[in-house]
Amino acid sequence: MAKFEDVANELSRRVRDGIYTTSQRLPSEYDLAKEFDVSRLTVRKAIDLLIRQQLLVKSPGKGTYVMTYSDKVESGRLGLQGFTEAAKAYGKKSRTEVISFGPLDPVPEEISRVLALDTRVNKEIDMLVRRRFWDEEPMTVEHVAICHEYVAGLKPHDFEGSLFALLEKRVAIAYSHQEVEAMLMDKKMAKLLHGKKGDPLLRVHSVTYTADAKPILFDTSYYRADKYSFKSTLTRDTH
Repeated sequence: MAKFEDVANELSRRVRDGIYTTSQRLPSEYDLAKEFDVSRLTVRKAIDLLIRQQLLVKSPGKGTYVMTYSDKVESGRLGLQGFTEAAKAYGKKSRTEVISFGPLDPVPEEISRVLALDTRVNKEIDMLVRRRFWDEEPMTVEHVAICHEYVAGLKPHDFEGSLFALLEKRVAIAYSHQEVEAMLMDKKMAKLLHGKKGDPLLRVHSVTYTADAKPILFDTSYYRADKYSFKSTLTRDTH
């Protein structure tokens, strides 16, 4: 086992044992290198590994912080699921608050590119913003850009349940690709998710596709990092 893995394992153990707690800043790379009698490069590699494992988060200019250690929900454990389905799988009750829904005009360049608007006859995009709860505890805030053809005629209250179940009445969902980055809550997200400014947060960009690789929606969601971990590419169970 490489030295940086030894250091990573020890840091991970300290988080599990509560020596380092959620949102706590770790000692500096210099202090850790001195403690473990290794180079700062070795410490940096260990920290990078734990960041990829979503155990730590680095705040530029401030240091490295513990995201959390708990019995997290593993998004993707049972394939591509919506929030409502995942809640049911974990024995939780879900609730959705629709913050806003309506046409997105103008369509930002990134959303236009991701949803391949230049290849579509209907170039309208709707934006859905929702806050999701498990057992009345706020868990995530979603910003979902959806191709209008899949949600035409729907009203805000229609989105208070499973989005996937709603969409699958109109289009077959095949797979989704996700990119996850760790960050810290700002005041707005802390208020929405009942946290504190500086608490760990996961921002997840996901694009959901049909079987022939046609994008359906582009979702940018913010998840409480003490409750979630993620896989990157998920497929939809069609059975």
